[in-house]
Amino acid sequence: MVDVGAKVATHRVAIATGRITMQPATLALIESGSAKKGDVLGVARIAGIMAAKKTSDLIPLCHPLALTRVAVDFELLQGASSVQCTATVETVGPTGVEMEALTAVQVALLTIYDMCKAADKRMVMEGVRVLEKHGGKSGSWVS
Repeated sequence: MVDVGAKVATHRVAIATGRITMQPATLALIESGSAKKGDVLGVARIAGIMAAKKTSDLIPLCHPLALTRVAVDFELLQGASSVQCTATVETVGPTGVEMEALTAVQVALLTIYDMCKAADKRMVMEGVRVLEKHGGKSGSWVS
C-alpha cells in the first residue's frame, strides 16, 4: 500500500457515473416498481452505498477510508432505454475517493442487472468513469 501518512488531510470528493442499457420493457418494470425482486433502484442505491464503504475489502491495496458522505442517484433515460447511475463520495483525509465512487457505481449497476436478469439477460453496463474529483495535492479535475 502507498504510504499516505505524511500527506495533509483535505476535503476530498469524487463523482463517478455509468449506465446500464436494457429492453424498454425492462426499464418499464423498474420505473413501475413491479420487478419480481422488488424496488430495483432502492436496493441498488443501498448496494452502491455499502460497496463504497467496503472498497478497501474488494480492491487490493486500497486504503480503508472514513467516508463522510456517499450518495447514489439514478436517472431513467427513456430514449436510450437505460438507467444512469451517479455516485458522489466524500471524505476528509490524506487520499482520494475515486475508487469508492467507481465501486459504488459498478455495484449499483450489477444490482440492477441481478434484480432484472430474469426479464432481460441482454442488459449491458457501460461508460463507468470518474466525472470529477476535488481535493488533495492535485486539486480539482473535471472530465
